[in-house]
Amino acid sequence: MLRIHFTAEDLARTRVAATIGAAAETYYSLEMLCRRSLPLPFQRWRATVINRLGEEARPLVTLLPARGPGLDLLALAGDSPDIDHAVDVLLRAPRTQIRRELQPVTVDPVHLPWARAVADGGTDARRLLAAGLLACHQATVAPYWAASRSRLDAVRAQYAHTFLEGGVDALLASLSPALMRWRPPVLEVRYPRPVEVHLGGRGLILVPTLFSWRQSSLLHDPYDDASVPRLTVPAVTDPTTGAALSPPEGPVADDALAALLGRTRAAALRAAAEGCSTTELAARLGVSLPAVSQHTKALRDAHLITTSRRGGSVLHMTTALGRELLDGNR
Repeated sequence: MLRIHFTAEDLARTRVAATIGAAAETYYSLEMLCRRSLPLPFQRWRATVINRLGEEARPLVTLLPARGPGLDLLALAGDSPDIDHAVDVLLRAPRTQIRRELQPVTVDPVHLPWARAVADGGTDARRLLAAGLLACHQATVAPYWAASRSRLDAVRAQYAHTFLEGGVDALLASLSPALMRWRPPVLEVRYPRPVEVHLGGRGLILVPTLFSWRQSSLLHDPYDDASVPRLTVPAVTDPTTGAALSPPEGPVADDALAALLGRTRAAALRAAAEGCSTTELAARLGVSLPAVSQHTKALRDAHLITTSRRGGSVLHMTTALGRELLDGNR
């Protein structure tokens, strides 16, 4: 049992994040993929993606724990929903931080040499790990990321509604009843081992996560007393809420928007409504990076999207005109 102790100051500072980030969700998806018994909402997803993982994904796959806690990619790659930005953060992470995050991870003995190479912070090992993260994301998360973000936004909106109606007390009482119990001033969470956590005025960040099922993780930096702990809360609770993991039915429906822009550019415009990198667009649309560049240039020239650099990646977002076009098509 995990017991999280709140003070009045902690309650005032409790908030909800939009996502745990593309990198952490990717790692969670790998852990879900390797489960022996998979919950019903994830079975169709696994049947679709199980054969997509190629040799490029192996550097990350081999760091899955043989037992115990896994790698904390939130700490190493940040909580950006853009996988390109997450990869850039990972490539720039301090060597001491990588070694510290890998230390508690118990990998299969056959993979120990690789884990030590990553922990030692070698440039080649770091690049291979980043490439593995990107390959895994493209296989297990990217095709579903738009629908998944919608599901996460819906959960966050429900949290906001509960908070406005009943305050933080009602919010904590409503979190995953099968998994958590709010006994003021303590939040009890089903956990594999007994843990007592005193927030000490820092508050708590609640994070809805897609690739988790009736289990939560408490993520915090034990070396930074000022860091705010994050508690993951499953966003998929039944087959209905698991609809975000249904296989995509093609780039875009045969509608007026597709007739106007073409299917691929219409799909690109829809994806850019939530913010999308060039790599993510290529994965969603099933086209090459040069082709994505051509489509985004056409949309940008028509003032339907904007393109900006964020870290080492390029982020595409719809303009007000692009959003009006999407809303009108709906």
